[in-house]
This record gives sequence, structure tokens and C-alpha cells, in this order.
Amino acid sequence: MEISGEERIPAPRQVVWEALNDPDILRQCIPGCQELEQRSPTELAATVKLKIGPVSASFKGEVTLSDINAPESYRIAGEGKGGIAGFAKGFADVVLTEDGGETILKYQADAQVGGKLAQLGSRLIGSTSQKLAQQFFADFNNAVGQRMAET
Repeated sequence: MEISGEERIPAPRQVVWEALNDPDILRQCIPGCQELEQRSPTELAATVKLKIGPVSASFKGEVTLSDINAPESYRIAGEGKGGIAGFAKGFADVVLTEDGGETILKYQADAQVGGKLAQLGSRLIGSTSQKLAQQFFADFNNAVGQRMAET
């Protein structure tokens, strides 16, 4: 399943880049995030609790950053296991482009699910994934806005 999108963030690219790499901001913005621990500059461990249709599960997973070209782009890859609910894994390519005093964040993601989640059907999983992405970016925009107001 592929999802892509674009967000305009009213902050300079460097500020957006720093926020994308700040575990505290990510913890606040990732829907259902219970825990996010930075293990190294390119590795994080996460616990996320989500409800997709009738299936509710807690996923424990690993996230790795690669192809880092600061402050312009990176690839974020992750895999999470939700016990009987199944698993989810995928990656997203993120590109930041300056536009005046704002930043355009473009992402292209590809994800796979298995187990009970896969039985829900691609339409439900696709619409839920899009909704979760929109929620993340709305929260991320707010967090970056708060960071800008503090400086």
C-alpha cells in the first residue's frame, strides 16, 4: 500500500529538520505513541497503540533512519509487531524544500501489513493510514509552531 502527501509548514527548513529528528516532538505527534526511545542517532524503538476497524493492538517496533542528507531528506523505515493482530512494516522517503520562510515537506510511503490486519481489507487500511498521516502532520505542524513561538 502506498501513500504520499505534502505539507506546508510555516517554519524554516532547519527548524523542521530538527523537529523531525527530536524524539520528544515525534512522541507527541505519532498517533497512539506510548513510548519512543532513541537508541542511537539513527535508531529508535517505539510502542504504539492503534485501533484499525475492529482490531485494536499495541505494536512494538524499531525505526531506522537512512540515506540522511541533512537538512533536506532521509528515509525512515520501521517494523512493528502487534501479537495476534499481526505486523506492519514499511518505509517513507521524506524531502524538505525551502519556500520563502516556510518548508514544504513531501513524503512517499510504502507499507505492508500481515495477520488479522491484512484481513481487514486494503480500503480500510488505506483510509486509516491516510487519516493517521493527516493527524501526525497536524500535530507536527502545531509542535513546530510552538517551537517557533518559544524562540
